[in-house]
Amino acid sequence: MSFPPSPHMARALAEARSAAALGEVPVGAVVTDAAGQVIAAAGNRTRSLADPTAHAEILAIRAAAAALGAERLTGCTLHVTLEPCAMCAGAIAHARLARLVYGAADPKGGGVAHGARVFAQPTCHHRPDVIAGVAEDEAAALLCAFFAARR
Repeated sequence: MSFPPSPHMARALAEARSAAALGEVPVGAVVTDAAGQVIAAAGNRTRSLADPTAHAEILAIRAAAAALGAERLTGCTLHVTLEPCAMCAGAIAHARLARLVYGAADPKGGGVAHGARVFAQPTCHHRPDVIAGVAEDEAAALLCAFFAARR
């Protein structure tokens, strides 16, 4: 079941489209503070930066931490177009984000509802509230179109 995009997910989708225009996998992320103000936004940049860790979530978390001057993003929400991978889920837990809102599920590479299920592990020290399926259809369509154009 797909929920319509919130303004923050709409911004994450715009970041994903910008990433696709650069030849990057179209994933976008936005971090909002407890008041709902955007404090960081990013799209995937693994190719542009020649950095396998430059996922949209990691870049947005880094920018939010720098903007707040703190390594913990307590009370903040991460809005991302695709279910985070295990690496990004680990970063979400370490950053102590209060909420994770994501669009499309990722049965192959996801680390939240699929795969490693990072937040379900007993070694995970922080588990954010998770809301899945926001703008799922639009996020999935962006990814499908991107990969279809490359086949």
